[in-house]
Amino acid sequence: MRFCFRLGCAAAWGALVLNAGGPAIQPQRITSVVRADQRSGKLVRSVIVTPRTVGQQRVVETVIAPRVVPEVPVPEVDADEPKPAPPSGLDEAVDRIAAQHSLPPQLIHSVIKVESNYNTNAVSPKGAQGLMQLIPATSRRFGVANAFNPMENIQGGAKYLKYLLDLYNNDYALALAAYNAGEAAVAKYGAVPPYKETQNYLHLVADQLKKSMGSPAVRETGPAQPVKQPEENAPAGLKHIQKMVDRDGTVRYVSR
Repeated sequence: MRFCFRLGCAAAWGALVLNAGGPAIQPQRITSVVRADQRSGKLVRSVIVTPRTVGQQRVVETVIAPRVVPEVPVPEVDADEPKPAPPSGLDEAVDRIAAQHSLPPQLIHSVIKVESNYNTNAVSPKGAQGLMQLIPATSRRFGVANAFNPMENIQGGAKYLKYLLDLYNNDYALALAAYNAGEAAVAKYGAVPPYKETQNYLHLVADQLKKSMGSPAVRETGPAQPVKQPEENAPAGLKHIQKMVDRDGTVRYVSR
């Protein structure tokens, strides 16, 4: 009995020690049993440990600071820097393109009036397209991707007119005849071809130029060179012009 009492005191003392940390920790339950061994007759002590109940664990909150994304500086735009404005209308577009190619704007307007009457979607029976009625081969030749785009069409037509005026030494009649009938036709006859359509075309363009010569804009910039009527044209000496055939079969005429 004395032995059991000591064991019980020890168990109770152990419980007190385990509880010294406070109520948040529950002690383990220790049970000591003394019994006689059946073989040897000696007293044998057995200790039974009951696992303690795990108390509520404290969860430590982890505070994650928000990621700060640095601001990307926006480049300052100089408000005083001049910016090219798109053409506000067809007149301004013609003026700009004419100035780029050193052409009178009245010439471009006259060709547009006669060719399409300012119809951007015009298509001729021969397949000429747009304001200045460029055939697909001419569009490709002068870098026009969309002949129905007014700016591209005028740019291509102006390039072609400038090329023809340079080719024929600034002879408007020959240049316009080639614009209408082709360079090969002018080369064949050495002058304005005797085609009724081409001769009528020169009359119409000449009339448009005469009408434009009286406008204030023409008086300021100077009139375009008059187009000679076909009957006034003597056969021109075109010996300086050479025929060129490209690999794809395209025929061009260039100055020697």
